[in-house]
Amino acid sequence: MLDLNYTSLSDLPQVAQHICSNYPTQKIVCFIGEMGSGKTTLIKEVCRFLGVKENVSSPTYSIVNELLDGNGKPIYHFDLYRIKSTKELFDIGFEEYLFSGNLCLIEWPQIATQYLDEFLEISIDKIDDATRKISLQLKKIN
Repeated sequence: MLDLNYTSLSDLPQVAQHICSNYPTQKIVCFIGEMGSGKTTLIKEVCRFLGVKENVSSPTYSIVNELLDGNGKPIYHFDLYRIKSTKELFDIGFEEYLFSGNLCLIEWPQIATQYLDEFLEISIDKIDDATRKISLQLKKIN
């Protein structure tokens, strides 16, 4: 496990660069943290680093947003907060996204992690209004 800390939003581009540079082949990235901890904000920086030109916002109601990286490849940004059952998860075609070979950035992944063989878990702990502790851990299940 690797811990990164940031004390202001201006540190986030370096955090995003570290994530993308050290895990370039990892296609499933799960973001864990309480409401308001900065999951979407960090995802915005990761997407910016990958060349996404579109506005990145949380797909709270749409569940998944499709973005394009700087090379025109899809990135899928999920917010599974409102998903209450595995049936709902599979009804949105979750497996198809996972097996697409494209990057999947997943907020609130708890309902889905049992179906993931390998993923990068990024945990964000809110220390105070400006400071966050970010822990990175590659997880392999089975």
